[in-house]
Amino acid sequence: MAMADADVVIFLTDVADGLTPTDHMAVERLRRTLKPVVLVVNKVDNEAREFSAAEFYQLGLQEPLLVSAYHNLGIHQLMERVCGLLPYPVVPPGENSEDDDDDVNPATAALNLAIVGRTNVGKSMLLNSILGQERSIVTSEAGTTRDALDTFFSYDGNDVVLVDTAGIRRRGQIQRGIERYSVIRAVNAVGRSDMTLLVTDATELATAQDAHIAGLAWDMCRGLVMVVNKWDLDPDGDRYSQHRAEARIRERLHFMSYVPVCFTSALKGQGIDILMRTVLELQQERSRFVPARELQYVLAGALASHSPPPVKRHPGQRLHISRLRQVGVNPPTFLFTVDNPELVHFSYRRYLENRIRDSFGFDRTHLKLVFKKR
Repeated sequence: MAMADADVVIFLTDVADGLTPTDHMAVERLRRTLKPVVLVVNKVDNEAREFSAAEFYQLGLQEPLLVSAYHNLGIHQLMERVCGLLPYPVVPPGENSEDDDDDVNPATAALNLAIVGRTNVGKSMLLNSILGQERSIVTSEAGTTRDALDTFFSYDGNDVVLVDTAGIRRRGQIQRGIERYSVIRAVNAVGRSDMTLLVTDATELATAQDAHIAGLAWDMCRGLVMVVNKWDLDPDGDRYSQHRAEARIRERLHFMSYVPVCFTSALKGQGIDILMRTVLELQQERSRFVPARELQYVLAGALASHSPPPVKRHPGQRLHISRLRQVGVNPPTFLFTVDNPELVHFSYRRYLENRIRDSFGFDRTHLKLVFKKR
């Protein structure tokens, strides 16, 4: 599958192990592809190993490149050869020339969707179910996925980059070494995503660790969809059971009770279309822009209905808001021009947020409110 998606194949061998029957089997398979193949012999860090690498000429491929990844030897030559074999990008007619600095890379325009959650909740199987192919390894052993795996695909005419991540354990249960760095990559995947699928197990629903992971997405202002996987294991599985499970999840995630909840069975492919439609609808909601004129009307109504309360640290002073405008999308970001940001009470911030939600239909996304002194 990886060879089918690749433009160039790097066939990596080990000079310490020498030429093995597995190498011959892999080369026979590579001969049946039409992709250019670069033969690389690794761990060549002295003259003796350079002489030993001569046996790899038996494979009948191009001249092997001798490298040592540990010592960073031969990497520049490897990249030169790989870049020379890559196809030139095709620029469609009517697009700007390569001299235009404002060109947008199509990959960056795609929706970055990260799949995160605890270990063994079915993240990799969910990725395979969404793609319709076995892209990620699935086993019953927890912690199989170690690195963040990016997969580009198109759904209903929308470009999506799907990122499968390692399971995130509690801090005290994270082992040193590979697992620790896997968790770091999972957290970084949330940071570079537009939206996050938080996968949980139907037999456990929302745990304290799920709330912690949701808090990461909330702190980073990422869109979030709660995915209850393995719903086929629920003994009831009816509509009322879903309502009870959704209520329990919203109670646990009380700080973001607006988050949409989807029920899936990645094993049986159930609920995948509803999940992806929810993701696309949420992305449209996060990309919505409200004109400043409409925001000013909402602000005037909010101030008339409920004036800002006093703050204990500033007795005798009240907040004055002169202007409201939207300054960003994904997440929707609203800038309030005030006389003193320290006079904003947390309850009034929540009140203003709810007024914006009710007025413009921001029902399932995080809103970012910024208060700036005029």
